[in-house]
Amino acid sequence: MTASTTAGAAALIREALEFYRDDPQAAQALQGYARRLAEPLRIAIAGMVKAGKSTLLNAIIGEEIAPTDTGECTRIVTWYRHGHTPRITLHPITGEARNLPLKRVDGRLVFVLDGIPAEEVERLDVEWPAPTLQSMTLIDTPGIASLSQDVSARSVRFLTPEDSPSEADAVIYLMRHMHASDLRFLESFRDTGAGRSGTVNAIAVLSRADEVGAGRIDSLLSAAGIAERYSRDPNLRKLALGVVPVAGLLAQSARTLRQPDFAALQLLATLDRAARERMMLSADRFRRSREPEALTEEARSSLLERYGLFGIRLAVVLIRNGYPEPTPLAHELTRRSGLDPLLDVLDRQFQARAEELKARTALVAVSNLLDSRPRHGTERLAASLERLLVNAHEFRELRLLAALRTTEVELAPELAAEAEQLIGGRGVPAYLRLGVAPDSGPDVLAGEARRRLARWRRVAESPLTARSAVEACRVVVRSCEGVLADCAGRDRQAQSA
Repeated sequence: MTASTTAGAAALIREALEFYRDDPQAAQALQGYARRLAEPLRIAIAGMVKAGKSTLLNAIIGEEIAPTDTGECTRIVTWYRHGHTPRITLHPITGEARNLPLKRVDGRLVFVLDGIPAEEVERLDVEWPAPTLQSMTLIDTPGIASLSQDVSARSVRFLTPEDSPSEADAVIYLMRHMHASDLRFLESFRDTGAGRSGTVNAIAVLSRADEVGAGRIDSLLSAAGIAERYSRDPNLRKLALGVVPVAGLLAQSARTLRQPDFAALQLLATLDRAARERMMLSADRFRRSREPEALTEEARSSLLERYGLFGIRLAVVLIRNGYPEPTPLAHELTRRSGLDPLLDVLDRQFQARAEELKARTALVAVSNLLDSRPRHGTERLAASLERLLVNAHEFRELRLLAALRTTEVELAPELAAEAEQLIGGRGVPAYLRLGVAPDSGPDVLAGEARRRLARWRRVAESPLTARSAVEACRVVVRSCEGVLADCAGRDRQAQSA
């Protein structure tokens, strides 16, 4: 987002505060949105019960700080923010906030609610000195479509409020299969706040992807095929920027690999292939096996809990094929879990657009305020809001991206696909927009940008282009011009260095 657009959003909030300074509730809300502009992007992790939300959150952070059992804490909306010192704060629905004790069991953070029932807790705030949380705030939400209507309603109210923008700027939505309830939630998330103006701000994750292939080593390949099919589904395509398969349990354990885990896996790697395959026919058989003798039943149970049969099989094969040290093994297991591709998508789709998504949320908040609490003299404020929404190119890109994904633009399929790429549908960086190598220099980027710019100017000016598509072409042209200007700016910087 350009500095002028970011500043414009902040200025609009200040202007709105002047109009509503005598309305304490409105002023408090606006001050909150002003602070949001300066905070890291808020990304919620949502999905049905047992989809693996907390496990994936731990994997993204790289530490086991989110409870993954079925206890009281998984029924509470929990925020994970960056803090220089660890701290857990409980915010009750009524009463004062209080700090909770920090407690670890077997290396995992455990929340002790001090006797307060989950239904009386508004949220938990966890501050943690994890590098990942410096650039994003992650929000763990209770399961949607839970047997408990109260638990499910908590997530729905938090993520898709009726009269205000969502507390989250974007969402990672986990699903084990694509159900109608998944689509309904994503549709409702898009229809709240920023979504009403055409923002696609969700990524779908095919969670527990190792279960797709019954725990076989090639399970992620099978899951990748299913994820690709889902990503092309017209009902899901308009609601999510992509579908990424992830074996969440393996990702979490690989990012937190312990020396006892590695020692146990090394022992398993000493067995011949036939013995390993026999013992890994089922979890129960693995747990009861007597080979190798040095591996205790407690160690086997720990491996099953942390890695599952899929992770154990994969780790043993990797150890036998060139990964005899813990750190390289952990990195390779993380890569093969599918977490790295997800982190890449988060970076190029959410983080690269963080300022746009936050500003969009703030602007929609002002729009909602004008609709719900109209008062004399706010016409100028409404006009400023409209100018920002219409004229800021970043917002025009987001609207067009949503329109292209719902086939609302009359362009040939190959042109629609190219337009989506050029406006950042595969990622915001110039090399992704232009479809060139990541290490391409400014000359290559500029040359390709000129070629695309000339092509889309011709399409925009062609009498064969549908009138409804001309505005879309102009947005693509502006995006090409922006890439070209950025290349020129980099070239000037390089010459003056």
